[in-house]
Amino acid sequence: MKIGYARVSTRDQNLSLQEEALKKFGCDRIFIETASGAQRDRPQLKEAVSFLREGDVLVVWKLDRLARSLRQLIETVDELAGKGVGFASVTEAIDTTTPGGKMIFHVFGALAEFERELIRERTASGLSAAKARGVRLGRPNSLDASELGVARSLKKSGEMTATQIADHLGVSRATLYRALKEGA
Repeated sequence: MKIGYARVSTRDQNLSLQEEALKKFGCDRIFIETASGAQRDRPQLKEAVSFLREGDVLVVWKLDRLARSLRQLIETVDELAGKGVGFASVTEAIDTTTPGGKMIFHVFGALAEFERELIRERTASGLSAAKARGVRLGRPNSLDASELGVARSLKKSGEMTATQIADHLGVSRATLYRALKEGA
């Protein structure tokens, strides 16, 4: 059985082109959703996946209707394959129920993994170079030098408790103690 999944991001967009293509492809049932592709929790997609049985095929008009990133797409198709369900995309002519479709999909997966590794390497190199130049990485300090001076003088004078000082400066007590310890 072929089950279609159509998605648009906003209510202003029209689903008719997707629905027509899915019907023409032979879908017996079509699940329709209005949600961003970046959104992981899509109720109609979940319903479509739970409706699928071994031997069925989930069909989308285009790959980007199912997932926003190649990684998310591969994870979803792997989940379907684990249930014995195939996947097809009308526009890209990918059908994982055929040997050629499986091969193309695995090539996509290999390219995505390669891209992730390149990004990881570039990020590590960039961080190392920044550290070598003396760039301080991470979040900025919650208290600047003048606020830290105010905190020290208030703490030293005993006029306020640590909780009161933290409230006065708009930080948590833990942040105040950490700043006082680091700045010592």
